Formats: sequence, structure tokens, C-alpha cells
Amino acid sequence: MDPLLVFGLGLAAGVVLAAGLATLMAKRAERRARDSERRAREAEHLAYVGTLTGGLAHEIRNPLSTLNLNLQLLREDLQRPGSDLDPRLLRKLDALEQEAARLQQILDDFLKLAGKQEVRLQVRAVNPIVEELVEFYEDRLGQANVRVRTSLAEDLPPVAVDAARLKQALSNLILNAEAAMADGGELMIGAEAERRGVRLHVTDTGAGISREDLDRIFAPYYSTRPGGTGLGLPTVRRIVQEHKGTLEVHSEPGRGTRFTIHLPAAAAATEVT
Repeated sequence: MDPLLVFGLGLAAGVVLAAGLATLMAKRAERRARDSERRAREAEHLAYVGTLTGGLAHEIRNPLSTLNLNLQLLREDLQRPGSDLDPRLLRKLDALEQEAARLQQILDDFLKLAGKQEVRLQVRAVNPIVEELVEFYEDRLGQANVRVRTSLAEDLPPVAVDAARLKQALSNLILNAEAAMADGGELMIGAEAERRGVRLHVTDTGAGISREDLDRIFAPYYSTRPGGTGLGLPTVRRIVQEHKGTLEVHSEPGRGTRFTIHLPAAAAATEVT
């Protein structure tokens, strides 16, 4: 075959291939631009909804505080020496106070989830944060007949965390684990190094979570335990996302549940506190 013809065919094929690649890259760029625009609109909408709902929650808090105060004053009046107290009236008052307290808890949890939280990331060692939290809950868990075991690896890479927010996330997991072990059990809290950061896990030997419930546990207001607001786990997930991390859950009914938080190592560990 004529070398010039071969060259011409190769050149033509190259042009066609280059044109195809250029078209493909242009389509990908256009798709990325559309996705970015969509995410920006969604973020703006969520911020707007968050502002509205946060303001509404704060407006509810004021009359709720007034209600709680007046219920306390009413109880004091009814329990004054010499007053003729109707036991039925006292039971009704107990029910009102319990429902008001539950509403207050739901409101507080909602504000933690939907409110604007300033995240102050600092390069920190994870183990001291976990150790402080375990010490804080040690007595409570002991009274619930829950034995705590910790396994904190040494020489973990530092991570950029907001210690208060991370403690809040771990606290929610610990309290969930306590509720899952009504008759006591073991709570295992660990920290391990992984390829690109640190892995934290909270494992209980409680009732476990069914497969049907496992798909819904991060939905707001969904709870399988009495008295639960259904906002604890969504808050945990939000906090983990604020730290550019990921959250996983594995559970087996009757054997327990394991939550795992993956946190990326700090990009610049110049100062570790």
C-alpha cells in the first residue's frame, strides 16, 4: 500500500479519534457544570430551609420554656402543706411534665441537626478525645451493667477535628448502644489507623438492628426505641460529613451493632494538641 495513503488514513483516523475525544470531554465538562450548578441550588435551598426551620424552632423554645416554668409552679402550689391534693390531678400533671420534657428534647435535638453549627477544625490526636468521653460515661454505663472495653492503637495519624462535635457524635452512638443493651452487655470502643486516616468504631452486644430498620435509621425522626427522638443518628452522620469522613453500620439482630467512623488524616499535622 502506498505509504502516503497509509499516512493519510492514519492522520484521518487520528483526527476522527481526537474529535471524538474532544466531544466526549466537552460532554463530561458540561455534565460536571450542570451537576455543580444543581448542587449549588440544592445547597442554597437547604440553607434557606435550615434558616426557616431553625428560626421556627427558636420561636417554639420561648413558649415551651414558659410552659415548663408554669408547670413547676403549679406543682409547687398543689403540693403545699395542707392543700387537698387529688391523686388524679397529680398524675395528669406528671403526664404534662413528661410530654413537655419530651418536646424539649426533640427541639434540642432538632436544633443540633438543623441549626448552623460553626465547625472549628484543629489538628488533634484522637485517643485523648475518646478517653475523656469514656471516662465521662463510665459510671453511667456501669450502673446500666454495661462493661466498657477500649482498644486505642498508638501512633495514630492526627486528624483535623472539632473535638466538641466529635464528642457529640460519639456520645450519641454510646447512648444508642446503652439503650440497645437493656439487660447489660459489652461496649467496645476502638481507634485504629487505616490507609488514609483513622477508623473509630463503637460496638455493642445488644439487640441489633433488623435489615428493614437498617435502611431507615438515618432518616430524621425514625426511631426504634421508646422515647427516642430519631435525630441522634442523623446528627452523627452530619458531624462525620462535616469532618469529610464517612459512617458505616453493620448489625446482626440478637448479636449487636457496630458503627464505624472513618476520618481522613490531617493534610498538615504541624501542630498536634
